[in-house]
Amino acid sequence: MSEQQQTPLTFERILELIRQSALEADRRKQEFDQRMDRMAQEAELRKQEADREWRLRSQKIDRQIEETNKQIKRTSQEVSSLGSRVGEIVENMIGGDIDEQFRELGYAVNRLSRNVEFGIKGTSASGEIDLLLENGDVAILIEAKTRPKGDDVLGHIERLEKFRNLVNRDGNVDKRQFIGAIAGASVDLEVIKFAHRNGLYVIVQTGRIVEIVPTPEGFQARKW
Repeated sequence: MSEQQQTPLTFERILELIRQSALEADRRKQEFDQRMDRMAQEAELRKQEADREWRLRSQKIDRQIEETNKQIKRTSQEVSSLGSRVGEIVENMIGGDIDEQFRELGYAVNRLSRNVEFGIKGTSASGEIDLLLENGDVAILIEAKTRPKGDDVLGHIERLEKFRNLVNRDGNVDKRQFIGAIAGASVDLEVIKFAHRNGLYVIVQTGRIVEIVPTPEGFQARKW
């Protein structure tokens, strides 16, 4: 055995061992406390970061909701404005001399009807006519749009075909001629030409009145 191992375990030695054990326990406790403090600080930092991110996200969501509400309001105003403009076009046709303009073209219309629904509502064979000019021999179906496009021309042709098929159902042949027209506050030249090629009249708003666009040479109104 070494000399150290042969040292007798005296009372002083026991006290020294107890003191060293206490010091070691204190050191470990301090390390544990420091580790717990660091973990608490890190947890607090993570919580603060999470709170900050949540506030930023909440602010972003609030801004998005506010912008969405503004967009909905703007869209509602635009839709309302468009509806008012279409109504204004129809009112100008009713209050103006559109019937006289068609009479000058050889259509002796004498009755105007607005928002004429036909067919069973909700079915594929139903529809609505913004303005219907008619007499016993002819009916002119007018579709009003703020700024009609080519698809509106095609849609109105389909509407005319539906109307003709409806009045001729069950073998009852309506001898009237059905003629179509597209009306708009502003109509592009290409749309005017497209409508004319398909045998439709075009009506435009000029200031506070409406007038039929002069048709090209050789134009023949399509009849349904």
